[in-house]
This record gives sequence, C-alpha cells and structure tokens, in this order.
Amino acid sequence: MDFQLTEQQEFFRKIIAETVDRIILPRAQKIDESDEFPWELWREFAQLGYMGLRYPEEIGGMNADKVTSMIFYEEITRGSVGFAQSVIMNILMGTHFLYRFGSEEIKKRCLYPAIRGEKIATICFTEDQSGSDLAATRTTATRDGEDWILNGTKMWITNGPICDFATVLATTDPSKGMKGLNFFLVEKGTPGFSPGQVIHKLGCRGTVTGELILDHVRVPSENLLGEEVDKGVVYLGEILNEIRTMTGAMALGIARAAYQEGLEYSRRRVAFGRPIGTYQLIRAKIAEMATEMEAARLLVYYSAWRMDQGLDCRREAAMAKLFATEVCLKVVDEVTRIYGANGFAQEYAPQRHFRDARFLLYGGGTHEILKDFIGRQIIGRLD
Repeated sequence: MDFQLTEQQEFFRKIIAETVDRIILPRAQKIDESDEFPWELWREFAQLGYMGLRYPEEIGGMNADKVTSMIFYEEITRGSVGFAQSVIMNILMGTHFLYRFGSEEIKKRCLYPAIRGEKIATICFTEDQSGSDLAATRTTATRDGEDWILNGTKMWITNGPICDFATVLATTDPSKGMKGLNFFLVEKGTPGFSPGQVIHKLGCRGTVTGELILDHVRVPSENLLGEEVDKGVVYLGEILNEIRTMTGAMALGIARAAYQEGLEYSRRRVAFGRPIGTYQLIRAKIAEMATEMEAARLLVYYSAWRMDQGLDCRREAAMAKLFATEVCLKVVDEVTRIYGANGFAQEYAPQRHFRDARFLLYGGGTHEILKDFIGRQIIGRLD
C-alpha cells in the first residue's frame, strides 16, 4: 500500500496552494461580504490555465488525473467557497458532457472558450419538485422535425444568471422516470432561454445562483448531448462518483481553513493567564478535529485513487461525500466554540466557514439519500 502523492502531485499542490494564498484568500472576506461575482478574480485566475484541469493538453487542458483534481478542489475551496463553486462548475459538471458528446463546432463555440475562462458554464438538474429525485424532472424535450423544443424551469443553478451556456437535463416523457432523461446544450441568447430570480444564500456567497427559464426553447438535434436518446441517466453515472468525491474534497478545504484558524487562535488567545490551547478540553477539540479530518482525507483520496485505477467506487464516493461533509460540519462548529463570542462576529472568519459548510449537505445527493444508497450497496453485496 502506498499513501504517498507522486512528486508531480506534491508539486501541483504546492503551486495551487501558493496561488490560493496569493490571489484568492486576500479577497475571500470581501467576496463574502459583497456577495457579488468577482469578475476581476475570475479573469486573473482563468489566465493561469486551471479551467482546463480535467481535459487533454491538446485542447488547452492539463490532463489531470482524479487525485490531482481533488487536490485542486480542496485547495481552491480553502480559499473561497463561493469562488470555488463557480470555478468547479466550469471545470467539471458544466463542461463534461460537451467534451464527451459535443460536435467539434460546439466545442469550438463553447467548450474551448470555457477552458480558457472566456465563457461560463453551468449544468441544470434541480427543479422545485426534484432535487435528488431526478426521476421527477418535469422539464420536457419534445421533437419538432430535426429540432428539440425545451420547456421548464430550473432552480438552484450555480452560475445560472451569468452563464454563457448550460447543459440542461430534460425528459422526453415524464412517465418514463429515469429512463426518459437527456442532456441538451442551451446557449445564452437562444430565444425563450432566460434567467429568473437570483437566490440569496446563507453561505457560498459570491457565486451567483438562481433560476433558468426555458419557454419553448428550440435547439438543433446536435445539441442533444449523447449518443442515444433517453440515456441521460447512464451518462450521469459516468461523473456522479467524481462529483461526490469532489464535494468531499471541498469539505476538506473548508475544514482545513477553519481548523487552522482555530489552532492559531488557541495559541494566541489568553484566558486566566495562559493561552487557551494549553487547557485540556481545547486540546481535546483540536485532537478530535485533526483525527477526523485525517480519516476524511484518506476516504476522499482513496475514492479518487479507485477512479484513477478504473475500479468501482460508487460506495466509496458516497461514503467520502457523506463522511467528509459531516466532519466539516463538526470542525466548523467546534472552531466557533474555540473562538467563543468572537466566533459569532462577522469580523472573524469562522462564521463564514460555519455558513459555507451547510451548502455541502445538498450537492451530490442529500445525506439521507447517500445513507440509503450505501446501505443498499452493503446489504445487496453482503460484504
């Protein structure tokens, strides 16, 4: 068993960590307070080439493996969760199906500019009545000659109000449930495609989230992102493990940032004549947080390693997302307690981490859904 990162992966972590420290962390508090999309930071970050992280070098990417990708997701989230959300959407969910199924013309028009950071991508799953329950999708796709007509409203869309194009999940027949799902490319400026309300969030501020409305949106047949009609759920399965493991990596990023601040505060905050870190109960908090974070790290990177090896990691990915997120929630809570009343003040970072961590409960499947899935995997295999 080898738990070491490769020399290249260690070097990559060092470089991306330095980048986060230099251009993201100094802006994190302002991004949270203003809750405005940081266009200047987006353009500066895009020039560094990370937007093509997952894609081949010949199209402007970095051809990163899954472990390296998780390093990136963890580090950028440590800097700013809101900014990380927008970037990761562009890197992973928002562009995956274009790379996988898009024509060369579509790639030239959308994918390649997104890799350069010149266009912003998103993906549209959620609706009012369907979050984890994708079988309840009501956005419809109807054939009209060689075209498709899309109708529906998507909610909670990261980058939605500012996106240049979207990968939209729609059904050819709601009665088919999961078997009727498909992905379609819809570009900004297409008649009938428009942003709706912007959702103002408790945390993850700075990323723009909201509705996208599709009112008789006509797209050509080439905008169907798949080799066959009604195979969307199969194609989604190809990246679901990566999405869940990525969410676990984001949890590590938030937990690390909060933990480091709690650790430093325990060293400098003096109570009853000595630093609070010298008190046994505070040391116990630090020890528990460090131990559980290390366990979460092993699970996240084990899941990523299994993906790189081509091994089944459905159970491990679900566990990674579930456990790392719960650890993150515990860490951010404990750090606010170490800070005492200061943990409730907006001048200090722990309250931001406390709010940001709540977002992780929902992306990649709620924890109730994940526990049921893991349980079915275990009982079905009896191992």
